[in-house]
Amino acid sequence: MRKTTLFLFALLAAGCASPPEADPPGEPAQEPFAAVEARSLLGKELAAVELSPEVRAERESRLEEARAAFEANPESADALIWVGRRTAYLGRYRDALAVFSGGIEQHPEDARLYRHRGHRHITLRQFDDAIRDLERAAALVAGRPDEIEPDGLPNARNQPTSTLQSNIWYHLGLAYYVSGNYEAALAAYRACLLVSKNPDMLSATTHWLYMTLHRLDRDDEAREALAPIHAEMDIIENHGYHRLLLMYKGELPAEELLAEIGADGDSIESASVAYGLANWLVEEGDSRGEPILETLARSPQWAAFGVIAAEADLARRVGS
Repeated sequence: MRKTTLFLFALLAAGCASPPEADPPGEPAQEPFAAVEARSLLGKELAAVELSPEVRAERESRLEEARAAFEANPESADALIWVGRRTAYLGRYRDALAVFSGGIEQHPEDARLYRHRGHRHITLRQFDDAIRDLERAAALVAGRPDEIEPDGLPNARNQPTSTLQSNIWYHLGLAYYVSGNYEAALAAYRACLLVSKNPDMLSATTHWLYMTLHRLDRDDEAREALAPIHAEMDIIENHGYHRLLLMYKGELPAEELLAEIGADGDSIESASVAYGLANWLVEEGDSRGEPILETLARSPQWAAFGVIAAEADLARRVGS
């Protein structure tokens, strides 16, 4: 444990600029930070997204606070997790991965570390590694009470909408979905529904569940999944997913969402809405869907799940 703690201190002292040890198993060779963070599923080099000076300064300040908290209490899994999360919010996903990996050595039974490392494996397009981590996290929380997961980037009401278990199953479902394993994704999203206790998580989970059922040609079940969704739900942050679900139900025209994604630009939520809309249009045989997928694959918001899913769809078509 002392060796691992010293390793983490070394990362902190270096500002998490680059992992001092060899890449974790399953990772590709890494280029220096600021050159390439990852490669898309279509072979495009992906560099960290440029943040505004104000946003960068605020997030760097929060990272410094997290480092100080960890240095004051290096045995704390909570403190270590926040270092990893704050590092990722700066677009330094490989460095965040190294922090979580060191934390797992120190706290091998803490499901939160596998959950967060699994998320960043998805970001870096390392889906098999993500599945292993998230399955491990699911096993560690089996039979235990769920817990609210605090937000690192709070919503407008400063009210967390997800839990540890909902995030584990949600990300595991996504890792399976983008890998093309829709049966496993379906099982994960059904498990996620059981712990999606508020309108925001219900909307997000139902969105991916609906698309997964369609991929499996289980259209009747997909329609049944929409039954709890209605226009008056009290949505705090997942407005895009909610509006997609209303479109799936026939209560919102696709043209309205097309106009929205054009006006919204390259936000994370816009990418999520654009992917859901593009996927629906393609399945409906509408020629407007494919160009949206191609535009998404070029988006600078490459960490967005909608962008990753668009890449996965296009990559499968190239490989087929």
